[in-house]
Amino acid sequence: MTDHGPGLSRDELKQLVRTVPDFPSSGIQFRDITTLLAHGEGLSASVDMLAGMAADLGATKVAGIEARGFIFGTALALRLGVGFVPIRKAGKLPVECIGEDYALEYGEARVELDPSIIGSDDKVLVVDDLLATGGTALAAVRLLRRAGAEVSHALFVIDLPELGGAGALAEEGITTHALIDFAGH
Repeated sequence: MTDHGPGLSRDELKQLVRTVPDFPSSGIQFRDITTLLAHGEGLSASVDMLAGMAADLGATKVAGIEARGFIFGTALALRLGVGFVPIRKAGKLPVECIGEDYALEYGEARVELDPSIIGSDDKVLVVDDLLATGGTALAAVRLLRRAGAEVSHALFVIDLPELGGAGALAEEGITTHALIDFAGH
């Protein structure tokens, strides 16, 4: 895989991510991807790079975590020619589902999945916009595995390595890849 999408480098992609200081609380440097999403060439390059990372992983489906993971996950699934699996916030699915609770800095949350859309032979690739502590991605991996999928890789647009998410996922047997990273929180 090359380091370039349609004319943009990873460093140029990083410049398209807006940093919002002190959001949602003091001392946090929020990495806002809406500026990347609004940049046509940047969005296309991001999806191309993710597709390059995923090309040899043999995924039969891509799972995206609500909400921004839906954007990149759906685009990636289309590029790979595979189905998309939405990992939803609690209470959003109109059918019987399975759920997984996980800890947040400010409390707990829950994600859910319709297990009927997972086959026992599915190899699912998890995709989200940002990897911080890994709590949401770990919950998604556990849900997918409970539904019968094989899950061994997760892709992210942004990694915040100091928060340890890649290490937490590695402890669960998940190899992570990210397009760009930022130091700090």
